[in-house]
Amino acid sequence: MVKIAVRACTEARTPVVITRRLAMVCAAIGLSGCATAPITQSGALASYRSLAESDGLLAKSVLNVNKDNVLAASTVRIMPTTFAGEVGSVLAEPQRRLVTNAVDRALCLSLSERFIVVAPNERADLTTRSFITQVAATDAVAAGASKVVSVVPGALGVPVPVPRLPIGLGSLTIEAEAVDRRGRQQAAMVWARGANSFTNSPVISQAGDAYDLAGAFSADFGQLLVTGETPFGKPPKIPSIDRIGAALGGKPKNAACEAFGRDPGLIGMVANRLGAPPEWVDKGAAADNAQASTQMAKR
Repeated sequence: MVKIAVRACTEARTPVVITRRLAMVCAAIGLSGCATAPITQSGALASYRSLAESDGLLAKSVLNVNKDNVLAASTVRIMPTTFAGEVGSVLAEPQRRLVTNAVDRALCLSLSERFIVVAPNERADLTTRSFITQVAATDAVAAGASKVVSVVPGALGVPVPVPRLPIGLGSLTIEAEAVDRRGRQQAAMVWARGANSFTNSPVISQAGDAYDLAGAFSADFGQLLVTGETPFGKPPKIPSIDRIGAALGGKPKNAACEAFGRDPGLIGMVANRLGAPPEWVDKGAAADNAQASTQMAKR
Protein backbone atom coordinates (compact mmCIF):
# COMPACT_ATOMS: atom_id res chain seq x y z
CA MET A 1 0.00 0.00 0.00
CA VAL A 2 2.77 2.43 0.91
CA LYS A 3 4.71 1.51 -2.20
CA ILE A 4 1.75 2.43 -4.38
CA ALA A 5 1.44 5.80 -2.66
CA VAL A 6 5.15 6.59 -2.97
CA ARG A 7 5.18 5.69 -6.63
CA ALA A 8 2.16 7.86 -7.31
CA CYS A 9 3.88 10.79 -5.64
CA THR A 10 7.27 10.36 -7.28
CA GLU A 11 6.42 9.52 -10.88
CA ALA A 12 4.24 12.56 -11.56
CA ARG A 13 5.79 15.70 -12.97
CA THR A 14 3.03 18.32 -12.73
CA PRO A 15 0.70 19.45 -9.90
CA VAL A 16 -2.36 18.32 -11.89
CA VAL A 17 -0.99 14.82 -12.44
CA ILE A 18 0.20 14.57 -8.84
CA THR A 19 -3.20 15.56 -7.47
CA ARG A 20 -5.03 13.21 -9.83
CA ARG A 21 -2.85 10.28 -8.81
CA LEU A 22 -3.23 11.06 -5.13
CA ALA A 23 -6.99 11.06 -5.54
CA MET A 24 -6.78 7.70 -7.32
CA VAL A 25 -4.61 6.30 -4.54
CA CYS A 26 -7.07 7.47 -1.88
CA ALA A 27 -9.91 5.79 -3.74
CA ALA A 28 -7.92 2.60 -4.27
CA ILE A 29 -7.13 2.19 -0.60
CA GLY A 30 -10.64 3.03 0.54
CA LEU A 31 -9.68 6.50 1.75
CA SER A 32 -7.64 5.01 4.59
CA GLY A 33 -5.01 7.64 3.88
CA CYS A 34 -7.48 10.50 3.43
CA ALA A 35 -9.82 11.93 6.05
CA THR A 36 -13.41 12.51 4.97
CA ALA A 37 -15.28 15.77 5.45
CA PRO A 38 -19.07 16.12 5.22
CA ILE A 39 -20.87 18.84 3.27
CA THR A 40 -22.67 20.63 6.11
CA GLN A 41 -24.83 23.75 6.04
CA SER A 42 -25.54 26.14 8.90
CA GLY A 43 -28.38 28.06 7.30
CA ALA A 44 -26.41 31.31 7.49
CA LEU A 45 -26.17 31.90 3.74
CA ALA A 46 -28.78 33.95 1.94
CA SER A 47 -29.76 30.98 -0.23
CA TYR A 48 -28.85 27.35 -0.89
CA ARG A 49 -31.38 26.72 -3.67
CA SER A 50 -29.14 27.02 -6.74
CA LEU A 51 -26.14 25.10 -5.46
CA ALA A 52 -24.86 22.45 -7.85
CA GLU A 53 -22.23 19.78 -7.26
CA SER A 54 -18.75 20.70 -8.46
CA ASP A 55 -16.11 18.49 -6.91
CA GLY A 56 -12.37 18.76 -7.16
CA LEU A 57 -9.95 15.85 -6.97
CA LEU A 58 -9.46 16.34 -3.23
CA ALA A 59 -12.27 18.69 -2.24
CA LYS A 60 -16.03 18.27 -2.42
CA SER A 61 -18.26 21.25 -3.06
CA VAL A 62 -21.60 22.56 -4.16
CA LEU A 63 -21.63 26.06 -5.62
CA ASN A 64 -23.28 28.62 -7.82
CA VAL A 65 -22.08 31.86 -9.37
CA ASN A 66 -23.62 34.68 -11.39
CA LYS A 67 -20.64 35.09 -13.68
CA ASP A 68 -21.61 38.36 -15.35
CA ASN A 69 -22.37 40.16 -12.10
CA VAL A 70 -19.28 38.81 -10.33
CA LEU A 71 -16.98 39.80 -13.18
CA ALA A 72 -18.56 43.26 -13.28
CA ALA A 73 -17.54 43.86 -9.66
CA SER A 74 -14.23 45.56 -8.97
CA THR A 75 -14.23 46.06 -5.19
CA VAL A 76 -14.79 43.55 -2.40
CA ARG A 77 -14.80 43.54 1.37
CA ILE A 78 -14.22 40.50 3.56
CA MET A 79 -16.34 40.04 6.66
CA PRO A 80 -14.59 38.05 9.41
CA THR A 81 -14.94 34.28 9.15
CA THR A 82 -16.73 32.69 12.11
CA PHE A 83 -17.48 29.22 13.44
CA ALA A 84 -21.13 28.18 13.21
CA GLY A 85 -22.56 27.42 16.64
CA GLU A 86 -20.37 25.18 18.79
CA VAL A 87 -18.49 23.70 15.84
CA GLY A 88 -15.18 25.15 16.99
CA SER A 89 -15.31 23.61 20.46
CA VAL A 90 -12.79 20.94 19.44
CA LEU A 91 -10.16 23.68 19.26
CA ALA A 92 -8.91 26.12 21.88
CA GLU A 93 -9.91 29.76 21.46
CA PRO A 94 -6.46 30.89 20.21
CA GLN A 95 -6.53 28.07 17.65
CA ARG A 96 -9.99 29.09 16.46
CA ARG A 97 -8.76 32.64 15.92
CA LEU A 98 -5.72 31.30 14.08
CA VAL A 99 -7.85 29.23 11.69
CA THR A 100 -10.47 31.91 10.95
CA ASN A 101 -7.76 34.49 10.35
CA ALA A 102 -5.95 32.06 8.04
CA VAL A 103 -9.14 31.82 5.98
CA ASP A 104 -9.51 35.60 5.77
CA ARG A 105 -5.85 36.32 5.04
CA ALA A 106 -5.62 33.73 2.27
CA LEU A 107 -8.92 34.89 0.79
CA CYS A 108 -7.73 38.49 0.82
CA LEU A 109 -4.56 37.56 -1.06
CA SER A 110 -6.50 35.44 -3.55
CA LEU A 111 -9.08 38.13 -4.26
CA SER A 112 -6.31 40.69 -4.71
CA GLU A 113 -5.45 39.01 -8.01
CA ARG A 114 -8.37 40.94 -9.57
CA PHE A 115 -10.26 42.96 -6.96
CA ILE A 116 -9.52 46.03 -4.93
CA VAL A 117 -10.03 44.80 -1.37
CA VAL A 118 -11.38 47.38 1.07
CA ALA A 119 -11.90 47.37 4.83
CA PRO A 120 -15.05 45.73 6.26
CA ASN A 121 -16.51 49.12 7.21
CA GLU A 122 -16.24 50.47 3.64
CA ARG A 123 -18.71 50.02 0.81
CA ALA A 124 -17.87 47.54 -1.93
CA ASP A 125 -19.43 45.90 -4.97
CA LEU A 126 -19.26 42.51 -3.25
CA THR A 127 -19.13 41.41 0.37
CA THR A 128 -17.92 37.94 1.33
CA ARG A 129 -19.11 36.01 4.37
CA SER A 130 -17.62 32.67 5.43
CA PHE A 131 -18.71 30.21 8.12
CA ILE A 132 -16.87 27.14 9.33
CA THR A 133 -19.57 24.48 9.70
CA GLN A 134 -17.41 21.45 10.55
CA VAL A 135 -13.89 20.91 11.81
CA ALA A 136 -12.15 17.75 12.93
CA ALA A 137 -9.08 18.33 15.07
CA THR A 138 -5.72 16.84 14.19
CA ASP A 139 -4.44 14.17 16.57
CA ALA A 140 -1.23 15.87 17.69
CA VAL A 141 0.25 12.61 19.03
CA ALA A 142 -0.34 10.81 15.73
CA ALA A 143 1.09 13.77 13.83
CA GLY A 144 4.21 13.67 16.00
CA ALA A 145 4.59 9.95 15.38
CA SER A 146 4.26 10.54 11.64
CA LYS A 147 6.98 13.15 11.75
CA VAL A 148 9.32 10.78 13.60
CA VAL A 149 8.64 7.97 11.13
CA SER A 150 9.23 10.28 8.17
CA VAL A 151 12.78 11.14 9.23
CA VAL A 152 13.91 7.55 9.77
CA PRO A 153 14.71 6.75 6.11
CA GLY A 154 16.76 9.94 5.79
CA ALA A 155 18.65 9.16 8.98
CA LEU A 156 19.50 5.77 7.50
CA GLY A 157 20.72 7.35 4.28
CA VAL A 158 17.69 6.27 2.24
CA PRO A 159 16.06 9.38 0.66
CA VAL A 160 12.58 7.90 0.24
CA PRO A 161 9.46 10.01 0.93
CA VAL A 162 7.30 8.45 3.62
CA PRO A 163 3.54 9.15 3.59
CA ARG A 164 1.97 10.45 6.76
CA LEU A 165 0.41 7.83 9.03
CA PRO A 166 -3.31 7.61 8.05
CA ILE A 167 -4.61 8.19 11.57
CA GLY A 168 -5.75 11.32 13.39
CA LEU A 169 -6.20 13.34 10.19
CA GLY A 170 -8.20 16.55 10.45
CA SER A 171 -10.85 17.99 8.14
CA LEU A 172 -12.65 21.24 7.44
CA THR A 173 -16.00 22.30 5.97
CA ILE A 174 -16.71 25.93 5.10
CA GLU A 175 -19.66 27.66 3.48
CA ALA A 176 -19.25 31.10 1.97
CA GLU A 177 -21.06 33.58 -0.22
CA ALA A 178 -20.57 36.89 -1.97
CA VAL A 179 -23.46 39.34 -1.90
CA ASP A 180 -23.87 42.59 -3.81
CA ARG A 181 -24.61 46.05 -2.40
CA ARG A 182 -28.28 45.13 -2.06
CA GLY A 183 -27.54 41.93 -0.20
CA ARG A 184 -28.36 39.68 -3.15
CA GLN A 185 -26.27 36.53 -3.39
CA GLN A 186 -24.04 36.49 -6.47
CA ALA A 187 -21.90 33.48 -5.61
CA ALA A 188 -21.89 30.75 -2.99
CA MET A 189 -19.87 27.67 -2.14
CA VAL A 190 -20.10 24.92 0.44
CA TRP A 191 -16.65 23.29 0.50
CA ALA A 192 -15.34 20.26 2.37
CA ARG A 193 -11.97 18.57 2.41
CA GLY A 194 -10.09 16.19 4.65
CA ALA A 195 -6.36 16.05 5.18
CA ASN A 196 -4.53 13.18 3.51
CA SER A 197 -1.33 11.25 4.02
CA PHE A 198 0.37 12.65 0.95
CA THR A 199 -0.14 16.41 0.59
CA ASN A 200 -0.78 17.55 4.17
CA SER A 201 2.34 17.60 6.29
CA PRO A 202 1.82 16.47 9.89
CA VAL A 203 2.24 19.24 12.45
CA ILE A 204 1.98 18.79 16.20
CA SER A 205 -1.14 20.85 16.77
CA GLN A 206 -4.85 20.10 16.97
CA ALA A 207 -5.37 22.98 14.57
CA GLY A 208 -2.68 21.83 12.16
CA ASP A 209 -4.84 20.38 9.38
CA ALA A 210 -7.63 22.95 9.75
CA TYR A 211 -5.04 25.73 9.41
CA ASP A 212 -3.59 24.09 6.29
CA LEU A 213 -7.00 23.44 4.73
CA ALA A 214 -8.13 27.01 5.44
CA GLY A 215 -5.74 28.22 2.76
CA ALA A 216 -6.97 25.58 0.31
CA PHE A 217 -10.57 26.71 0.74
CA SER A 218 -9.68 30.37 0.27
CA ALA A 219 -7.76 29.57 -2.90
CA ASP A 220 -10.82 27.78 -4.35
CA PHE A 221 -13.42 30.34 -3.26
CA GLY A 222 -11.14 33.17 -4.30
CA GLN A 223 -10.75 31.68 -7.77
CA LEU A 224 -14.52 31.30 -8.05
CA LEU A 225 -14.89 35.05 -7.56
CA VAL A 226 -11.86 36.07 -9.62
CA THR A 227 -12.87 34.02 -12.67
CA GLY A 228 -16.62 33.65 -12.22
CA GLU A 229 -16.24 29.92 -12.83
CA THR A 230 -15.76 26.77 -10.80
CA PRO A 231 -12.13 26.44 -9.66
CA PHE A 232 -12.16 22.69 -10.26
CA GLY A 233 -11.22 20.71 -13.34
CA LYS A 234 -8.71 23.29 -14.53
CA PRO A 235 -4.90 23.41 -14.44
CA PRO A 236 -3.49 25.65 -11.69
CA LYS A 237 -2.79 29.24 -12.69
CA ILE A 238 0.57 30.87 -12.17
CA PRO A 239 0.16 33.44 -9.36
CA SER A 240 1.18 37.03 -9.87
CA ILE A 241 4.45 38.42 -8.56
CA ASP A 242 2.50 40.29 -5.88
CA ARG A 243 0.81 37.07 -4.77
CA ILE A 244 4.10 35.19 -4.61
CA GLY A 245 5.71 37.98 -2.61
CA ALA A 246 2.83 38.07 -0.11
CA ALA A 247 2.99 34.28 0.26
CA LEU A 248 6.63 34.66 1.22
CA GLY A 249 5.74 37.10 3.97
CA GLY A 250 6.01 40.29 1.94
CA LYS A 251 3.69 43.26 1.66
CA PRO A 252 0.26 42.37 0.22
CA LYS A 253 -1.01 44.08 -2.92
CA ASN A 254 -4.00 45.59 -1.10
CA ALA A 255 -3.37 47.49 2.13
CA ALA A 256 -6.61 46.09 3.58
CA CYS A 257 -4.97 42.65 3.72
CA GLU A 258 -2.51 43.94 6.33
CA ALA A 259 -5.36 43.69 8.85
CA PHE A 260 -4.95 39.90 8.79
CA GLY A 261 -1.21 40.01 9.44
CA ARG A 262 1.58 38.89 7.15
CA ASP A 263 1.87 35.31 5.96
CA PRO A 264 4.59 33.45 7.94
CA GLY A 265 6.36 32.95 4.62
CA LEU A 266 9.62 31.01 4.54
CA ILE A 267 9.71 30.72 8.32
CA GLY A 268 6.27 29.14 8.23
CA MET A 269 7.33 26.73 5.49
CA VAL A 270 10.33 25.59 7.49
CA ALA A 271 8.23 25.24 10.65
CA ASN A 272 5.65 23.19 8.75
CA ARG A 273 8.39 20.96 7.40
CA LEU A 274 9.65 20.35 10.93
CA GLY A 275 6.15 19.66 12.27
CA ALA A 276 6.04 22.77 14.46
CA PRO A 277 2.57 24.10 15.40
CA PRO A 278 1.42 27.03 13.24
CA GLU A 279 0.70 28.91 16.48
CA TRP A 280 4.45 29.25 16.96
CA VAL A 281 5.11 31.21 13.79
CA ASP A 282 1.84 32.82 12.70
CA LYS A 283 1.36 36.11 14.54
CA GLY A 284 -2.24 36.29 13.38
CA ALA A 285 -4.28 39.43 12.84
CA ALA A 286 -3.31 42.86 14.06
CA ALA A 287 -4.52 43.39 17.63
CA ASP A 288 -7.08 46.05 16.73
CA ASN A 289 -8.42 44.00 13.83
CA ALA A 290 -8.71 40.89 15.99
CA GLN A 291 -10.81 42.83 18.52
CA ALA A 292 -13.01 44.25 15.76
CA SER A 293 -13.49 40.78 14.25
CA THR A 294 -14.59 39.41 17.61
CA GLN A 295 -17.15 42.18 18.00
CA MET A 296 -18.51 41.59 14.48
CA ALA A 297 -18.79 37.85 15.12
CA LYS A 298 -20.96 38.51 18.19
CA ARG A 299 -23.46 40.64 16.25
